[in-house]
Amino acid sequence: MKFLIDNWMLILLAASSGGLLLWQALQKNAGGGVATAEAVRLINREKGVLIDVSEPGEYAASHAVGARNIPLGSLDGAKELPGNKTLPLLLICPSGARAGRAAALLRKAGYEKATAVTGGLAAWREAGLPVDKKAA
Repeated sequence: MKFLIDNWMLILLAASSGGLLLWQALQKNAGGGVATAEAVRLINREKGVLIDVSEPGEYAASHAVGARNIPLGSLDGAKELPGNKTLPLLLICPSGARAGRAAALLRKAGYEKATAVTGGLAAWREAGLPVDKKAA
């Protein structure tokens, strides 16, 4: 008991660190996104659909080859979304932040396999995957 009283700060620090690690792990399992390699696998093997939720100007400047552009604000009831709600939907944007919000919206709308591409277009580019850029 004396050990606990003498080292309460260390015990508190260890408990809070463990709690934060657990929280991060739970967040990743709750639809935190997929890496670019997994996204490509889903596109090639499971007929996944790549959707860029960037604004039209951002999409025109640079986007992943083969991505459909449906801006985040236009997702609700968009006709460009596939009718088959069991297909994997891979959402991408420049950083991945909007794609995460879009994935959550689409899962609520019944698209059970909607997920964001972790790191967005920056990670896509870094992985050496094809990007269509506007000619400057």
